[in-house]
Amino acid sequence: MTEHANHQNGVEPATFAFAPDYLRQAEQFIAKYPPGRQASAVMPLLDLAQRQHGWLPRAAIDTVASMLEMPPIRVQEVATFYSMYVHHPVGEHHVQVCTNLPCWLRGSDEVVRACHDVLGVDPGSTTADGKFTVAEVECAGACVNAPVVQIGDDYYEDLDYETTKKILEALKRGEKPQPGSQTGRQCSCPAGGPTTLKKVAPATGGA
Repeated sequence: MTEHANHQNGVEPATFAFAPDYLRQAEQFIAKYPPGRQASAVMPLLDLAQRQHGWLPRAAIDTVASMLEMPPIRVQEVATFYSMYVHHPVGEHHVQVCTNLPCWLRGSDEVVRACHDVLGVDPGSTTADGKFTVAEVECAGACVNAPVVQIGDDYYEDLDYETTKKILEALKRGEKPQPGSQTGRQCSCPAGGPTTLKKVAPATGGA
């Protein structure tokens, strides 16, 4: 059975090996650390394994442990602690909706509702075509631009019901929505614009 089929069907592979390109990147990460400290590369190697396979099977965890000379249980502890690692198949678009307190106060319930209305699934489910998986996560680390959704490697911020719908509908059409603030906010500037230091200080003559 091909690795792609394993990804789609959730079959736990008996073994896992990095493909040449991924192995090259893994070796580069390991080389950043002095001898005896290679365990520091555990998180990027787990990320590489997940990117290659689509999700993180136990065989990949064991392979990473062997490469880093770590007990498999220690790698398993890392892999199960962080929500960025998934241990079951997910859709092509992994829609991770933050519903922690700051996002909830700013309307994450409406973001979840938009996911249901556009995709027909609730958090914890995958669409019938396997294209979208919706998940709730605890704190995406972008509280100042709440509510926020992470899709793949991209963050979509300052969301409401309508902007979430537009993003999901664009993805369904095969388009690439522009990540970042959906209100035009620059980075994490105040939502209503600057309130202080509005004027440029006049230039002063130097000595």
